[in-house]
Amino acid sequence: MLLRTLFHLIGAIQFGYGCYYDYTYVNIPSTSTKVTHFGGKFKYLTYLNAMLQTLYFTVALLNDLIGTNEPSPPEKPLIRRLKDGLFSCLAFPLSMFVGLTFWGIYSVDRELILPRSLDPYFPVWLNHVMHTNIVLFVLVDLVSSFRMYPSRKQGLSVLSTFMVMYMVWVHIIYFRTGSWVYPILNVLNWPLRVVFYVFCLGLVCGMYSLGDSLNKSIWSKEMERTIRAGKKKAK
Repeated sequence: MLLRTLFHLIGAIQFGYGCYYDYTYVNIPSTSTKVTHFGGKFKYLTYLNAMLQTLYFTVALLNDLIGTNEPSPPEKPLIRRLKDGLFSCLAFPLSMFVGLTFWGIYSVDRELILPRSLDPYFPVWLNHVMHTNIVLFVLVDLVSSFRMYPSRKQGLSVLSTFMVMYMVWVHIIYFRTGSWVYPILNVLNWPLRVVFYVFCLGLVCGMYSLGDSLNKSIWSKEMERTIRAGKKKAK
């Protein structure tokens, strides 16, 4: 469908340009307690997620052009399998997690997540691309494109592995520089940090389950067709 292809094109361009602008023009002065240059942009989950959204919408666009969006094609192309896996395991839960945690903490005390001192360096439009549009675009994609989720065990394993690796990366940065990536970690002691990490892991896994449940509800008929086709092929 033309509108779906155009939507994926806009998503790929928007998030790609957001990553490019952030990497090229957003230069925050380094300090010993707030911002360190170690790790560059790749220390922020927001930036990693925006890169992931760029990849996902590019893959989705390619699938529109050379793959298939049919619920039960005779042979599912590699690009379609990659699209389904990226969205299910990473793109949807991470975008929902980044959007909810950012605006949740921002509403309580923005100094804990995006201090006012950074406003001259981080424009409002980029903030919305990175923290608002990510949620809107994955929600629209959820209701406009069919995909098959993997087993919950497989999907949660991929997502949890990614999150644990990111937490390890955050601590490597801290022990190398003495600077936490996020200001909120400065006001928490170690026991509370552990509670915070467990909460975040639980929340992002909850977003995976939410996406899986919504997908099953919205695309129930298409999923039944796909399952029946798979059983027939197995016979």
